[in-house]
Amino acid sequence: MKRTGALALILAALIAAPSRSQTPKSDPKTETMHVVQPGETLGGIAQRAEVPRVLIIEANGLKEPYALKAGQKLVIPRRRSHTVKEGESAFDVAMAYGVPWADIAAANGLKSDAKIKPGQKLAIPTTTAVKAAPQSTPSPSISTEDSKDLPDTAAPKFAWPVKGKVRRAFLAAKGGKTGHDGIDILADEGTAARAAAAGKVIFAGQGPEEYGLTVIVWHTGRWTTTYSYLSKITVKEGDSVKAVERVGLVGETGLATEPQLHFEIRRNKLPQDPARYLPKP
Repeated sequence: MKRTGALALILAALIAAPSRSQTPKSDPKTETMHVVQPGETLGGIAQRAEVPRVLIIEANGLKEPYALKAGQKLVIPRRRSHTVKEGESAFDVAMAYGVPWADIAAANGLKSDAKIKPGQKLAIPTTTAVKAAPQSTPSPSISTEDSKDLPDTAAPKFAWPVKGKVRRAFLAAKGGKTGHDGIDILADEGTAARAAAAGKVIFAGQGPEEYGLTVIVWHTGRWTTTYSYLSKITVKEGDSVKAVERVGLVGETGLATEPQLHFEIRRNKLPQDPARYLPKP
């Protein structure tokens, strides 16, 4: 009898206590990623998260009838803000947050070619996460203020953006001396410049004067690649691109004096030596 009574007490306690799986891991009002639970609806999630339903739909690329599956991960688009710093351009802001400038401009009621000013406050919208490329090389330990809200991941598996002789190698800036933030690869005019890994185009247009026509692709976490000196851009901001998909054509815009591609790999906006991440030619 005593054993039966003890078992009854244990069962009662188990029934009364909420299971670990039922305990919320984070506050729906502040979480940025939500794992759909059985029986949940999009409207219910939006109400508890206090985020308009339409924003969740747009952030996750959901299609009608917006049916959700248990275990599905949803981005909850919390609005971030950025105060423009002295000397900062739209190019810099887009690269810092991994969000196409066109999306940032639209969120702030600006034209895509609008100039930004120091002290100006910008709302940074949340966009759909890019599917991560295969992870390989461990990333070096670097961090910056601007990308602290992005997940820190290993580098994607990068491929050469174009085949050719490296005219100028990477050189780190030291002791106040200017370095070379990427590599310059010689190639014939009009050769296809291809995405080094899958990602999302966050900038496509005229970059800083020395870069010429430029495309920037955000990959995963804090990684971006830059393709400059282009004669033509064949993608637009917001496009998702696959690895080795064409993003532009080799040219000699910017500082280029002959047809070539200027290619950069950056983590937290800080330039990395592409030779560390590209396969041996």
